[in-house]
Amino acid sequence: MTTFVNKVRDGKAAMAERWHNAPKWVRWAAIGAIIVFFYALPNKEFYQYLGPIPTTESNFGQVLFTVSIYVLLAVGLNIVVGFTGLLDLGYFGFYAVGAYTVAVLTSPGSDLKTLWPWLAALPLAIGITMISGVLLGTPTLRLRGDYLAIVTLGFAEMIRIAATSSEFLKGQRGMNQVPHPPGSYPDGKPIFGVLDPRPYYWLVLTLIILVVLGVRNLTRSRVGRAWVSIREDEDAAQLMGVPTFKFKLWAFAVGAAIGGLAGALFAGKQNFINSQSFELLNSIIILAAVILGGSGNIVGAIVGGGLVAYLIERFRGIEILGVQLYEYRFLAFGLVLVVMMIFRPQGLIPNRRRAAEFKDRRKEVIVGG
Repeated sequence: MTTFVNKVRDGKAAMAERWHNAPKWVRWAAIGAIIVFFYALPNKEFYQYLGPIPTTESNFGQVLFTVSIYVLLAVGLNIVVGFTGLLDLGYFGFYAVGAYTVAVLTSPGSDLKTLWPWLAALPLAIGITMISGVLLGTPTLRLRGDYLAIVTLGFAEMIRIAATSSEFLKGQRGMNQVPHPPGSYPDGKPIFGVLDPRPYYWLVLTLIILVVLGVRNLTRSRVGRAWVSIREDEDAAQLMGVPTFKFKLWAFAVGAAIGGLAGALFAGKQNFINSQSFELLNSIIILAAVILGGSGNIVGAIVGGGLVAYLIERFRGIEILGVQLYEYRFLAFGLVLVVMMIFRPQGLIPNRRRAAEFKDRRKEVIVGG
């Protein structure tokens, strides 16, 4: 088993090396082909030739929308956990803040009765979520490790309990008639309706591309280098003159803004939200997706978020010996995580620095053994 794992690892390393050594135009062409593939994916004329990949018991377009939301959340959480090294167990709380901000401002069931259009509420939802990230981070980011994880977990639970018990947020009754994003076809039919989830998927996919480009540029800037220095050794970074608290706050704010964007998109698609949509388990799943894909790598976060959301939905409708596998989806998910942590703790697609760290550790174990 160990020999097989080593061969797979060496093969992936060789593929990564070939990719980095390939001409720039080849890499851009490959990326363009992948993007075209994902834009074409929700069309039945295309996915009917993909064999067992499309889901059969649920609308494949709806599944792809869910997958895209998880990918967006994983990219946002990767800033906090992967780049900055802060253990955040309550990231789904920011998702809830974004969704509820849109619902409160736009739904006829809201006590405010402002009835804003969805597009007008979107920037305010992102801004309020970013402010909530700053408000959470200001008193707590001097904590580290398990202590920070407990505080962020408490934040997510506070949001959920407030949504459940607050009459203003309508509890489990929720708020309905949240407007959809704007836009209509030439015949006047709205683009973003109830029956066809594909336009929502395409919208989220477009935003994922824009967010990834923004995060990529940010991580290559002074801010990104400060995040990495904090992740590697916060005390050393502070001694070298890096204002660690400020840059950790930056990470929390940017990550929260992406989470709020995902929540606003979810509210616009569902047309209804209530407190049951924001369980704590979702925060754990997003964190596991980042670790599974490769913490600190944007591509790894995308792959992790997509795989986790897709595999959970893929179990729906599958029955073996009278047992519905969907009921045991989290058991299977947990087993996959255990196996991954044993044989590939750095994730499926780790960043170069993290992969090198694990490689050095393996050498030390072999030499020491």
